[in-house]
Amino acid sequence: MENRADEAAASDIARDGPLTPFDKYVVPEIPVLYRVGLGLTHQHADAEDLVQETLIRAYRAIDRFDGAHPRAWLFTIMRHAHLNRLRVRSAMLLADGDGAADILDRIGPPVPAAEDVVVGGLFEAVTEESLAALSDKHRRVVQLVDIEGLSYQEAADELGVPRGTVMSRLHRARSRIRADLARAGLAPRKKGM
Repeated sequence: MENRADEAAASDIARDGPLTPFDKYVVPEIPVLYRVGLGLTHQHADAEDLVQETLIRAYRAIDRFDGAHPRAWLFTIMRHAHLNRLRVRSAMLLADGDGAADILDRIGPPVPAAEDVVVGGLFEAVTEESLAALSDKHRRVVQLVDIEGLSYQEAADELGVPRGTVMSRLHRARSRIRADLARAGLAPRKKGM
């Protein structure tokens, strides 16, 4: 899958009128899905098949998607599709008989799902270090909104600052944490980083 082709498809969609939810939430994530799919399958053709299956499932379920966290939603769909493919492949191998155990030994254990890697110790360590490095005012807003689940207005009331200040501090804090994760190879890098 070529990035230029993906960008051209996205610009064609933008020219043709208002975006559908699929075009808005799913299409921009195709390059990331392909990279993750390649990491899971280690084969270009298998990665393309996995992305295609993920896109089909997302298309069928887009009317039930609330628009929050499209990448996480798509990764969940991809993980389930990948696990189903592994189950089917394993069942076919086991039904083969004599050589099935040898084949399973050669292919090794399945590659961990993206969220298993993310939830791993390195991700937590980098996030904790990054959070600790924030100024008190930025760390406090992250704690109130992202950890304790307060709304922007509730956090603003708690801190005695305007709602816009909470939003601004939270944006800066998340950007710093995201940059630290990207430097550690745990998040996609933005252009220019």
